[in-house]
Amino acid sequence: MRDHRGAFIGLLTMTLAATPACFSGSGQRTGTNGASELLIPVGTRDIALGGATVAVSRGIDALFWNPAGSAGVTNDVTVYASHMNYIADIGVDYGAVSALFRDFGVVSLHLRTLSVGDIPVTTAEYPDGTGNTFRPQFFTAGLTYARQLTDRIAVGVTGLVIGERLGEVGATGVGFNAGVTYANVAGVAGFDFGVVVKNIGPQMRFTGPGLSVQATSTDLGRGTMTYAIEAAGFELPSSMELGCGYRITPAEQTSLQIALAFESSNFADDAYRVGVEFGFRGLFFLRGGYCDSPSASDERENIFGATFGVGVHADVGTTDVTFDYAYRASKFFGGNHVFSAKIGF
Repeated sequence: MRDHRGAFIGLLTMTLAATPACFSGSGQRTGTNGASELLIPVGTRDIALGGATVAVSRGIDALFWNPAGSAGVTNDVTVYASHMNYIADIGVDYGAVSALFRDFGVVSLHLRTLSVGDIPVTTAEYPDGTGNTFRPQFFTAGLTYARQLTDRIAVGVTGLVIGERLGEVGATGVGFNAGVTYANVAGVAGFDFGVVVKNIGPQMRFTGPGLSVQATSTDLGRGTMTYAIEAAGFELPSSMELGCGYRITPAEQTSLQIALAFESSNFADDAYRVGVEFGFRGLFFLRGGYCDSPSASDERENIFGATFGVGVHADVGTTDVTFDYAYRASKFFGGNHVFSAKIGF
């Protein structure tokens, strides 16, 4: 137990040391960050649980929520794919693959893209459109390494490449996530704890020919020339999350998972999350969750509400197959529908 506690305290200290000092419910900065696509959740089970899964998400599902949880994969190779109908007809597609190396750890690759559709090109001369269109492109690619240090402690780190392109301007950046999970805290079976910091990285900045303008200098006597506008940099939406969970078996062949989490972000109000999952024989699951931001105001309200979902798991020979569905209520544009499939070999 002492070895477990010492390793856990050391890893927790290292994780928190990477956290910016601005995490204090910075709601007054809401909407001023860049790369907001990093905040769109992926992982159908975890979405159905209200995102309260910092401590209890395991396997390939955990890549977005806490990379340390991905150390819990049980198959040599796991493949995951999902699609979300997001707000305003935006589609979010996500794919991941994890490989388990017994004496090394778990390595995962994942990619998320947004499909926005065509947008008319407008200018100052043609505010109603020029007749041309452009298609915004947003993607996030990640590489995750996770390792089970002991039977209770797991760690994980993710490196992200973030890309955005809007017409003739674009921005590229990098970010990092790091997390720790601790199972059976204080010797209590089924009681888990987790902490993660997300989207830690340098500022991003837009560049490209779309920022070039024709202008005449009044003091250099050079006539009309092409000048490049230097866009201001923008910060990533960094956050820190703490969570715990408790898993029990209320009756034979059933399971009940309760999850709680707290999130502090540098560009949003503090958030409190809760999720509950009921399982039957490890084959069928019912889920529900909720996220609340008590300090939010009318100017920066949380537009997302309760979450619900179901999951079905089956063993087909030596292959694990899982299908999940989640629904997240939204105050505007209708709710989010999320579908996913997971196959383990």
